[in-house]
Amino acid sequence: MRVLHVDDDADIREIAELALRLDPAFEVLSAASGAEALDRVSDFAPELCLIDVMMPGMDGPSLWLALRDHPLTADVPVIFMTAMAQSHMVDDLMRLGAIGIIAKPFDPMKLAEEVKEQLESPGLSRTAMYQASSVVTR
Repeated sequence: MRVLHVDDDADIREIAELALRLDPAFEVLSAASGAEALDRVSDFAPELCLIDVMMPGMDGPSLWLALRDHPLTADVPVIFMTAMAQSHMVDDLMRLGAIGIIAKPFDPMKLAEEVKEQLESPGLSRTAMYQASSVVTR
């Protein structure tokens, strides 16, 4: 599965890419910004977008809206990654069409498994989302 991962933090990009590549099912293209992702999306044709919410310039939700307007990515699922997983933000992201949310910090050893779980059962349960938000906000 081709995954477009977009995060402005170089360390997070590197860790996520390494973590996903541990699973041979994933091929990863990392981008440092929304603009870079949009520039590279045509050459990569992702099957999943894994997008940081808070980035300078174009934030994750704005990038997602732009990707939905692109013919290659209009129907590609998105999972947002955020350190700010409060319930209202989670609700807003799910209304945008996200199939799931991954709270930061994430466990690199479980990232590929978590992505697969969210792909298999889109729309993470409210209980799981609120548990994730309580871990992040404590």
